[in-house]
Amino acid sequence: MTRPFEAGAVVRDLALMERFYCEVLGCHAVHRSCVPGSVGGPAGLGGELEVVWLQVPSGGCVKLIRPRSAPVSAPPVVSLTGRLGLSYLTFHLDDVEPVVSALAAAGARPLSDPVVVRVRGRRISFWADPEGNAVELVDARGEDPGPGHSN
Repeated sequence: MTRPFEAGAVVRDLALMERFYCEVLGCHAVHRSCVPGSVGGPAGLGGELEVVWLQVPSGGCVKLIRPRSAPVSAPPVVSLTGRLGLSYLTFHLDDVEPVVSALAAAGARPLSDPVVVRVRGRRISFWADPEGNAVELVDARGEDPGPGHSN
């Protein structure tokens, strides 16, 4: 490997999703590109694309990809392990609380019940972004439930 890991997400509304990942999760756009159909087609990407690379503060990158032709709708959200394949992006934070507070206002919806779960010295929270992609938030502020608990 020569660079940090990148994950790509196909989106319908590139501006909405860029605002969401930048304003709520602290990413910032580092590159934009229009991929012509002459490249996107043979590369297996389906044709012409618009791509924004978002740098994650701790390293790595999320690529938001908007095809010229509208992508099919995402399947309804099922349990994260209820289907095969890539299921979610994980963001490690100092404190999940401020981000959890901002997510609903930014068009996300919680997938966890309770919204923040304490487990093994961590707090985790799963959310669907405005287009239904699953996002996990993790911090190390969870309290150990003590002996006799299964977490």
